[in-house]
Amino acid sequence: MTLDRTSLRDALAAAPERAAMLAADADDPPAGEWSAREVLLHLVAVDVEVWQPRLDSLAEASRPGNEPRWAWVEPRAWAGPGDDSLDGALAAFRAQRAATLDRIDGLGAAGWQRFGIHATFGRLDVAGLLYILADHDEEHLAQIADLRA
Repeated sequence: MTLDRTSLRDALAAAPERAAMLAADADDPPAGEWSAREVLLHLVAVDVEVWQPRLDSLAEASRPGNEPRWAWVEPRAWAGPGDDSLDGALAAFRAQRAATLDRIDGLGAAGWQRFGIHATFGRLDVAGLLYILADHDEEHLAQIADLRA
C-alpha cells in the first residue's frame, strides 16, 4: 500500500463498504472464532479507543518536541447502538469511520507533518499511523472474507 495521503484516506474510507459486501455473504464462524458482526464491532472499538484519540493528540501537538506518546492498546469489546445485529454493527462502523476521517481531514497540511511516539512501532508520522490502521482493516476484512461460503 502506498503511503501517500490520498491513497491512505481512500483505503480507510472504503473499508466500511468493503466490510458490508463481505459480511453480506458471511457464514457462522467456527467455534471460538469471531462472527462478522464481532469483527465489525472490534473495528468500531479500535476507531473509537485507538485511532481517534491518537489523531486528536496529533491535532493538539502543534510544537516540535511535543510529540504525543502512545501505549499499545487492546480495546475492550465495543458496546453501543447496533451491537446486537450485523446491520447495526455496519452502521456503527460507518459512523465511527466517518468520525475518524473527519479527524484526518481536520489535520491539514501542517498536521500531516506531525509525529507521535508509539511504544511498539516507535516514531510515526500521520501517514505511518494511518498505514497501520489500513493494515489492521485489511487483516480483519480478510477475517470476514474467510467466513464466506
